[in-house]
Amino acid sequence: MAISLSLTVNGKPVTAEVEPHTLLVQFLREQLRLTGTHVGCDTAQCGACTVHLNGRAVKSCNQLAVQCEGMDVTTIEGLAATSGNGALHPMQAAFRECHGLQCGFCTPGMVMSAAALAAEKPELTEADVRAGLDGNLCRCTGYHNIVKAVLAGAEGMRSGSALPATPATSAA
Repeated sequence: MAISLSLTVNGKPVTAEVEPHTLLVQFLREQLRLTGTHVGCDTAQCGACTVHLNGRAVKSCNQLAVQCEGMDVTTIEGLAATSGNGALHPMQAAFRECHGLQCGFCTPGMVMSAAALAAEKPELTEADVRAGLDGNLCRCTGYHNIVKAVLAGAEGMRSGSALPATPATSAA
């Protein structure tokens, strides 16, 4: 038996019918086609599915869609929209500039967790970042550039700066 669900996703109101057992990650990926939120483990261990629920980072593979009734969900696709003018969110820009990604599979979850962490505690230390990202796994790298990216992203969030969505080209 389907249940009616109304919530806001990336700033837009959404109403849909979902089965009671539908996970938030399934709803986002399969019904809304927001595939930036990845499914890595299905056990809330890896963090690839992290989204913001009412501003708080949550693992969407561990959350039923119906539990999100009336709530505000932000996915990686909606994060840049919070910056306006097509610019990347400062955390996204920092991951790009600091090479905080390799294959990219964990990156959306890392960015979402990092943005929530920096919003909660703007003056992050390396130890804060390592502790705050403890529930996000990357199988490609040793986290050095991820930590560097989070610290740079937090600085960008404090100063309100972000890089353009596409690199600027210079006229010859």
